[in-house]
Amino acid sequence: MKIVIIDGQGGRLGSLLVERVKARLPQAQIHALGTNSAATAAMLKAGADLGATGENPVARGVADADGVLGPVGIVVANAILGEVTPKMAEAVGSCRAKKFLIPMNNCGVLVAGVETLPLPAYVSQAVEKLAMELTEN
Repeated sequence: MKIVIIDGQGGRLGSLLVERVKARLPQAQIHALGTNSAATAAMLKAGADLGATGENPVARGVADADGVLGPVGIVVANAILGEVTPKMAEAVGSCRAKKFLIPMNNCGVLVAGVETLPLPAYVSQAVEKLAMELTEN
């Protein structure tokens, strides 16, 4: 099972996601795709199996993913202070995999009806929903 985790800036969210997915789904192969090298390095340090940085790795990496996790901005062109290119957002948004997105204020998107929680709580919810989705099928 291929899980893609996408993050930018310093990779804090991505690192948390890698750690939680590894703990919950140890059989999964985690691909850490950073919008910059610092984010990729942080996710690899957290235990991701593979890592790559930039637009083309994101566009190619999500094509055959079973699940994609990251901040909500990964489906919004020019989000995360411009780190998400239109090609990245289109690739993530149109890939066949289910997307498990974390609401983040720095993405420029506010989702109505979302309860304000600490980041680790959002991560736990996203990983649990991913696990439920992938183990049901």
